[in-house]
Amino acid sequence: MPSAYHPSVGGVEVLTHRLAVNLTQAGHQVQVWTARSEGDDLAAREVVDGVDVRRFVFAAPSASVASLARWPAGAAGAMRNLLRAYADFRPDLLHVQCFSTNGAYATALSTARRVPLIVTLQGETVMDDLDIYEHSAFLRAALRLGLRRARVVTGCSQFTLDDSIRRFGLPPAKARVVFNGVDVDEAPHQAVELPFDRYVLGLGRVVPKKGFDLLLDAFAELAPRVPEVGLVIVGSGSALQGLKDQVARQRLGDRVHFPGKLGRGQVAAVMHGAAAFVMPSRVEPFGIVALEGWRAGAPVVVSSSGGAAEFVEHDRTGLVVDPNDRAALAEALERLLLEPELGKRLSVAAAERLPDFSWDRIRAEYERAYAEALAPPVPS
Repeated sequence: MPSAYHPSVGGVEVLTHRLAVNLTQAGHQVQVWTARSEGDDLAAREVVDGVDVRRFVFAAPSASVASLARWPAGAAGAMRNLLRAYADFRPDLLHVQCFSTNGAYATALSTARRVPLIVTLQGETVMDDLDIYEHSAFLRAALRLGLRRARVVTGCSQFTLDDSIRRFGLPPAKARVVFNGVDVDEAPHQAVELPFDRYVLGLGRVVPKKGFDLLLDAFAELAPRVPEVGLVIVGSGSALQGLKDQVARQRLGDRVHFPGKLGRGQVAAVMHGAAAFVMPSRVEPFGIVALEGWRAGAPVVVSSSGGAAEFVEHDRTGLVVDPNDRAALAEALERLLLEPELGKRLSVAAAERLPDFSWDRIRAEYERAYAEALAPPVPS
């Protein structure tokens, strides 16, 4: 039960889709139950790449009086629809990917039908753009209840699990790290015109937590020493205009390029051509883009704040840097730009590690978690 799914294309959506397809190909019966908004034109049920997908309107309370008045009826209707889906499919367990209102309803269904529950945390408690867990008492309470109800709780990193242990009462004994995966085979390249032959690349949602302003600061320090190198920041988001204003203030107009949001083949091309790929996030629960950099053969620099430092080994498969340390980030980039052999060494080691994140490996990790959740409880 992911918080979102196809046709959305975010990290959780892609991860759940790849996992569902891989589980189906391995012989498991899988249905994806996910959220949709009331009144949207998405099908309530369809088959996507061989996976049966059902969509539900998961009503949630909000601060307005009118919303609070409508919520009991909406919640009752959502539960009726879920109970009908349960009676039709009879799942052996429920698996929540990224806990939001979907998790609240999964917890209720797990309790009502005594079906084992697994919760996978994807950093939603620290990475939501609106900091929803700081503002929603409903979600905080639902998450605490879901973590108590779940037989196994996996997280995309120990960093993610530790946050829920500290803030939401996750019992450490049921916590397991299952890293996210990536398609090991790279997408076909689709040409993108860039104004630079050599460039540093940043890619992702352009929001404050992704730290692209920190990357710009470091590049501004580095730029006079590498006049032939540009900076490319791919993506869109609420912080984009602020970055463009920052470029103007730093007088980097001809050194920084914003191509906007690119397709998968275009991303593969710009990653493959990058002299260095940088993930400068202020906080990052995992960092799939680092794996995509590995796959493209680009040497990567990742933030030390979050989960990426758990799988990127500093000075072996990448460079791990505090992005708030402008001088340290500039130095890391300078090393890669001026020491080509370093970049080659990091890329070779990263390529050797990449198969550990294939979907077959990740599916096997989840299968172990499922078996643990389905095992009879040990008497205390």
